[in-house]
Amino acid sequence: MVHALEAVLAEVDADRIVFGGDVVAGPFPRETLALVRSVDDALYVRGNAEREPQGWLLERLAAEDVECMRGWPATVELDDVLYCHATPRSDEEIVTDATTDDKIQSFLAGVGARLVVGGHTHMQQRRGRYVNAGSVGMPYEGEVAAFWLLVDDGEPAFRKTSFDVDAVARAVEASGWPDAGSFVRENLRGAPTREDAIGVFGG
Repeated sequence: MVHALEAVLAEVDADRIVFGGDVVAGPFPRETLALVRSVDDALYVRGNAEREPQGWLLERLAAEDVECMRGWPATVELDDVLYCHATPRSDEEIVTDATTDDKIQSFLAGVGARLVVGGHTHMQQRRGRYVNAGSVGMPYEGEVAAFWLLVDDGEPAFRKTSFDVDAVARAVEASGWPDAGSFVRENLRGAPTREDAIGVFGG
């Protein structure tokens, strides 16, 4: 979500920024895409929302933007850290607190990088050399904020950034997005927890 991402970008101090996919999901795909493109030397990972955009996204984005995002790589490696959307082999595999260590190891089979950073399930966690960066726009952390990851010399550090929730709620409600009402109610006026998400995702 563009407003939460603006808050993070105003705070982050890093040599490179990696966007981990699903950046256009939500009420402001055009604005969010313009924002990420404004970041110098940024790297992009394709999420499932970019691989297979549907409905609102196709209505709001230019055809050339859709094709460009579909061409983003599934993984990016930087300084011996592999970035992916979910796992290195799939942008839809599920990793939650309920996922067994053995299953996570199977997701990382054949990957030589010392650290693997994923996302997709929107909850920060570290499981050995696998780290979930969390979600800027729709976290499952029981708190309304933007959750992201800083990697410094190969070491991950979880971060979160606050933003003007009331202003964002008003903007979402005025956006025309079909899911605006439920999103504001469940993710801005409320705060889904990782336990809620695990109940849906499993592990």
